[in-house]
Amino acid sequence: MNYYKEIKEQIINNEVTKKVKDYSKNKSDLNTYYNVGKLLAEAGKHYGEGIIKEYSIKLSNELGKGYTQSRLRYFRRFYLVFSKCPTLSDELSYSHYCEIIWYEEAKMNYYIEIAIKEKLSVRELRTKIKNQEYERLPEEIKAKLINKEEYKVDDLIKN
Repeated sequence: MNYYKEIKEQIINNEVTKKVKDYSKNKSDLNTYYNVGKLLAEAGKHYGEGIIKEYSIKLSNELGKGYTQSRLRYFRRFYLVFSKCPTLSDELSYSHYCEIIWYEEAKMNYYIEIAIKEKLSVRELRTKIKNQEYERLPEEIKAKLINKEEYKVDDLIKN
């Protein structure tokens, strides 16, 4: 399998979709970055970690800047996290997910739900994380979140 060719095709197809179908842009971004992350994870197993640096250079030369090593690592992390975790909601942008992909599943689920329910911007989500909103929840609410039990909105911390 030519991983580089597949990754490049995914990115180019996403750019075309962005220009043609603005309404499905977010969903297309999420699918593309997930698929690119999957290809990067598979390529890394075969060729090692250095493949990200190589692909970053090639993509930047062929498609323009914006495909740094760190961005490709975020794509891979995005895939690794969400291949095991909850379904992606296209109500949130890729930037929202980048803010939370480093946390454990319960904390991540909390911030996903809050961001969707309250229609938070990335900046507002970042503020909630910085204020450690999840950490300030009572333990019984955290247990409900971990066990995916029902909870009331009143249980959650208000602004």
